[in-house]
Amino acid sequence: MSQAVGNTALAYARVWHHVNASDRVLGKLAERIALVLMGKHKPVYDKSLDCGDYVVVTNAKHIKVTGRKDEQLVYRKHTMYPGGLKETEYKDMMEKKPYEIIRHAVSGMLPKNKLRERRLERLKVFGGSNMGIYRGNILKRWEDGTLTEDYILKLDPKNRMKSK
Repeated sequence: MSQAVGNTALAYARVWHHVNASDRVLGKLAERIALVLMGKHKPVYDKSLDCGDYVVVTNAKHIKVTGRKDEQLVYRKHTMYPGGLKETEYKDMMEKKPYEIIRHAVSGMLPKNKLRERRLERLKVFGGSNMGIYRGNILKRWEDGTLTEDYILKLDPKNRMKSK
């Protein structure tokens, strides 16, 4: 009889995390998000497998940067036509596409391999506090990793009186 313990489906199950980005530093937040997207917080982590979780970020337009980055940071993209280099400053990007700032920072912290785009698809970033349809999927709080109160009440309706 084999003594090997197989990988359980529960260990690889994807969990939805919610992050409130207001007054958080961009680099430190992007690093934590990248770790969760890769699955490094799980005991079954393997760099060749995609075992990370979903991350929903709200209030992206209230994120902070340290130093003088708000004046110096420039985002570049190329249209692939001659002379097609487009540059956008941080302040303009914050007004037009605040979600793209976090996505770009997290993208830079993920490994440059074939799993990168698949991991970025699990990142959902919203400029305001409304996350729309994803609200029902959130299972964990970002700060302490505990289950949300809504999920606990869904599991055990008897606790409704205790929580009020």
